[in-house]
Amino acid sequence: MSVTTPPAPPRSLDYLASLPVTRVRRVGPKNAEALAEIGIETVYDLVTHYPRRYVDRTRQAGIAELSVGEEATVVGTVRRVTSRRTRRGQPLVEAHVSDGRAYLKLTFFNQAWRARQLQAGLQVAVFGKLDSYRGRVQMTNPVVDLIGDRTGRIIPIYPQSEKAQVVSWKLAEWIAEALRRLPNLIDPVPEQHLAELGLMDRNRALHAIHQPQSMAEAVQARRRLAFDELLRLQLTLVARKRAAEQEAVGIRHLVEVDKGGGELLARFRRNLPFTLTGAQERALAEIAADLGGPLPMHRLLQGDVGSGKTVVAVAAMLVAVQGGHQGALMAPTEVLAEQHYLGVRGLVEGLSVPDPGRLGGERPLRVELLTSRTTASDRAALCADLVEGQVDILIGTHALLTEDVAFHSLGVVVIDEQHRFGVEQRAVLREKGRAGGGADPDVLVMTATPIPRTAAMTVFGDLDVTEMRERPAGRTRVQTVWARGPLEVEAAWSQVRAEVAAGRRAYVVCPLVEGSEKVEAASAVEEKERLSAGELAGLRVGLLHGQMAAREKEQVMAAFRRGEVEVLVATTVIEVGVDVPDATVMVVEDADRFGMAQLHQLRGRVGRSDLPSWCFLLGQASSPEAERRLTVLASSDDGFVLAEEDLELRGEGTILGTRQRGRSDLKAASLRRDRELVSEARRVALSVVYEEGGLEAHPALVRELEVLLAGDDTEFLLKS
Repeated sequence: MSVTTPPAPPRSLDYLASLPVTRVRRVGPKNAEALAEIGIETVYDLVTHYPRRYVDRTRQAGIAELSVGEEATVVGTVRRVTSRRTRRGQPLVEAHVSDGRAYLKLTFFNQAWRARQLQAGLQVAVFGKLDSYRGRVQMTNPVVDLIGDRTGRIIPIYPQSEKAQVVSWKLAEWIAEALRRLPNLIDPVPEQHLAELGLMDRNRALHAIHQPQSMAEAVQARRRLAFDELLRLQLTLVARKRAAEQEAVGIRHLVEVDKGGGELLARFRRNLPFTLTGAQERALAEIAADLGGPLPMHRLLQGDVGSGKTVVAVAAMLVAVQGGHQGALMAPTEVLAEQHYLGVRGLVEGLSVPDPGRLGGERPLRVELLTSRTTASDRAALCADLVEGQVDILIGTHALLTEDVAFHSLGVVVIDEQHRFGVEQRAVLREKGRAGGGADPDVLVMTATPIPRTAAMTVFGDLDVTEMRERPAGRTRVQTVWARGPLEVEAAWSQVRAEVAAGRRAYVVCPLVEGSEKVEAASAVEEKERLSAGELAGLRVGLLHGQMAAREKEQVMAAFRRGEVEVLVATTVIEVGVDVPDATVMVVEDADRFGMAQLHQLRGRVGRSDLPSWCFLLGQASSPEAERRLTVLASSDDGFVLAEEDLELRGEGTILGTRQRGRSDLKAASLRRDRELVSEARRVALSVVYEEGGLEAHPALVRELEVLLAGDDTEFLLKS
């Protein structure tokens, strides 16, 4: 009687992540070492090393059918390779490739290593533009992928490393072997969600992305695997949000005047010398709803440069103050903290709060500043008053996080330029609110560097998002000019001199310098001296950089505000928050060295009044990407439009780079291509985490998260 062996139980992805890549046949220690150089150490890493493109041989034209000027992919066999030097001494490699019916010559300049790469007999896929030389078709410096003896209808082309000697055809062989021995895998996504989204089974997807029967199947496989990656990220963020809600002890702030609250906020609004924009009103309404609710607010306020976020932040802190609590505002730099201090004091001037110990029962609302340059005696006195509740709003830098800073009752925390801080800093401030048995403060984080909504869902998914896209009345649009030629550059300096002559102020931003901040400071000093003797001779030129003492920085900024300094030569220390309404012209030198978001932030230092303003971007583009970046910047001053363009240009790596790297990094998914999937992953994550039983009811998902997420996320999940 024969005995039937029961099928092996399905495995989860954490099993593949536990297997070293040497478990795959033909991957010995030397190959494993090479694979490790490109981030492949386990079988999981290998099977999730997805093709970057495919060669569809079912639709591929032969060499003889191609036309000159056409871009095409050609698959063929290398027949002959020669190497020599040109008359100018440049290495020149020529390879002859045949598809069995016709020949194509490949010409490579300054790529001597091609002679070693392209051995006779190798099968290659080459992509480039066809041209003609002496009556023969050729490609010059095409993209080359070594594909080995691949006879499939659709050939996967993998990200490869010539340096590590890991080429596409070798990867294809190892991946095919791993897939052949791949166990049946658990699909952790609930079936109802797979059906709703029309997603294929994960086992089929892993095979189909590497060995598709059609290009349509490859697209569907990538969509399923991209969804898995996005779901893992969203589950972590939603679980973090849910845990914070469950642990939270919130403050129900009184926000409506007819219910005993809101009087201080109402007085603040009456005193404002301007009318709030529709965007500010909507933001305040969303924040007020949070503050009046039982759970602590965790909200991200995305506002373009100059959209009036500070007024909204002050209003939020005043809601806390009118209920007997305190507000705190944390900024990443001393220059920005000092700027906020001056701005907030001006906005709340004339407001008072109840104080039974004072004659008349009131005292002026008190705003204080705490930075590293606050003296020890002043700091001690300030901390004592803070604990007693005599300080209503405290503004500062990281100094707010130190142990000696304790609040009487911290009600609302505002964190400016959120991308400069991490989750840990938010947690420290929350604990300061809880100290002494208090409740969790409401948290509002702000950024003037907008990122697209799908990216915000991915990076700040534990926060609710509010956007402010409207410009306050009286703010002028900044005319942006990319000054590439000598005449345009001369016109830029002429505009600086004209604005100064009219009683205005100007910024000159020095280029980013490779190396330390000290090197950059030295460069700024040198540029200030050069300009003072050249283009800006006769003008009162000041200097601001990160190596200056805090007191010296403030003295320079005060002189600039008063007009004693007419032109401020600075590094990117002025990138955020600096607000001088009389500054009407900005010159950025070597502008192609800066990123789009940074240039937009710098441009935002001018145009802060109703005066006509200019921003001049000096220098040539060093690459096609830099050219597009500067062209787009000159054509638009909408930070949200620029954010989408920046995502297209630089990719999501620059956004996800704020997270600790791990296996959760996006391999199949793209925030640009998969906007709809990001939203769907968010919806499914909310359903899984908030339904009965929560995430714990899905043990297969939990196992994947524990193994496949970056270290900081894993630690959080295990703690939760």
